[in-house]
Formats: sequence, C-alpha cells, structure tokens
Amino acid sequence: MKTAVVTDSTAYIPKELRDKWNIHMVPLNVIFGNEAYREEVDISAEAFYQEVKEKGLPTTSQPPVGQFVELFEQLAKEYDAVISIHLSSGISGTIQGAVTAGTMVDGIRVYPFDSEISCMVQGFYAIEAAEMASKGADADTIMERLEELKQSARAYFMVDDLSHLQRGGRLSSAQAFIGSLLQVKPLLHFENKVIVPFEKIRTRKKAMKRIADLLGEDAATGASYWAVIIHANREAEAHEWKAELSAMYPNVEFLIGYFGAVIGTHLGEGAMGMGWMRK
Repeated sequence: MKTAVVTDSTAYIPKELRDKWNIHMVPLNVIFGNEAYREEVDISAEAFYQEVKEKGLPTTSQPPVGQFVELFEQLAKEYDAVISIHLSSGISGTIQGAVTAGTMVDGIRVYPFDSEISCMVQGFYAIEAAEMASKGADADTIMERLEELKQSARAYFMVDDLSHLQRGGRLSSAQAFIGSLLQVKPLLHFENKVIVPFEKIRTRKKAMKRIADLLGEDAATGASYWAVIIHANREAEAHEWKAELSAMYPNVEFLIGYFGAVIGTHLGEGAMGMGWMRK
C-alpha cells in the first residue's frame, strides 16, 4: 500500500520540510474586504501582519470541498491511501471537507485525522506520518502511531491583545476590558478540541515562564521531545526564548514556528506559545 500525507495550511510547516517529506498542503483563506488570499500560498505570515496594520483584521474561511476532491483525485493516480491531518474540528470545519471529499473520490481511501490542535504541533503529526509512509508503513499503522503521539501532545499560548479573543467570542467585552486594565495574560490551551483558558497570569514574562515550567514537568521524565516555539510576528523574542530553553532542557529538540494568517487573525500580533510532543 502506498500512502500519501495531506495537511492544511494551519500546520505552518515550512515549505522546505513539506517538500522534503512530500507533504501535500490544502490552504485555508483570509479575506480582506473583497480580496481572498490562500494562506501560505498567496500571502505569507509576514505579509499578513503588514496587511492587518493597513487594512484591519480579515475574516477566515476553510477550504472548499472541491479543493480536497481535486487533490485526492490527483493522489489516486499514484497512491492507495491518504492520511489527511487537520486542525482541531472544534475550531474549524476543515476536516469535514476532507471527510466529505473522501466519499466522492474513487480509487483511494481517505483516513482523516483530527489533530485536536493546530500550528506546528499539527505539523509534527504530518511529518511523522510522512516519514513512516516513506518507509513503507501502511495507513492503519500510521494512524495508530498518530493516536499514540496524541497522548503526549501539549500546547499553551497567550495573546498580547484581549480584543481579538473578545471579537471571536472567547471572552466577554467586560472580561476583555477588565483584563486589559489589569494586564492579565490569559494562558490558553486546547481542551476537548476547543480553545479554553488554562490560567490567568498577570504579565507576559510570567506567562512565558509558566509555559516553560509546564514543558519542564514533562521533560523531567527524561524522554525525548519535539517542541516548537510559536510566535505572531515576534521572531527575535522567539529565538531568545529558544536559546534559553535549549540550555535548560537538553532532551528537547526545539524549532521556531509561527502563527500564520488564519490563526493570527484570531490571536492577534504579539501572541506567543509553545507546543510539544514526545518523540
């Protein structure tokens, strides 16, 4: 059995890694007024944050089912199966597009995988799946491995501006106003596929230290981990944090990731987070 790996743009896997592992990517969209952009195709993260400064926040949309159908039809010429790995079904209907398309394409079996998360932690699943597929693992074996990885996947993040969360219905107007006055940095995470507050912390510095401590609790087992520092247009700060954490946790392999256009729309510039997974 020959297995392809598909993910969506919110995994934010750098193009060189997608090319290396032959990972196929379906883009989500950001819409500024009447202009729609496919993230990671028509608009980069850097360009997105500049556009926001000039035009304000866009809206977002998931890929049309036809985009999945077209890709799966192409893959069916060469592959028997496709593992389609997507951002959490609790925050987007993207995975449902893959499920629907899978029923419409003959000659290939589609295995949808709900990462229950997003950004480069979702990317870790895709890279692991692609590496296994390249070594000849069948789709069922790969899916079992992804479920195993899910047991250790974690991600925590904070936002710089509470108004984005309030606009998206994550906080009430009163909570956002009071939180802004008090400089509260709500630490967020995924729980049951949706984004919920984990803790309320007073400063950015303390929030970052709390995330590092949570990683430390897992890293203390001595097991090897992948970790990714994820930033919204704060690359220098992310690199500083990576240097600090790499010295603290030698059993953790750190990458720098980013909140691209779609996730950045909902979190806002300045957001910072970290995700990790046991190797």
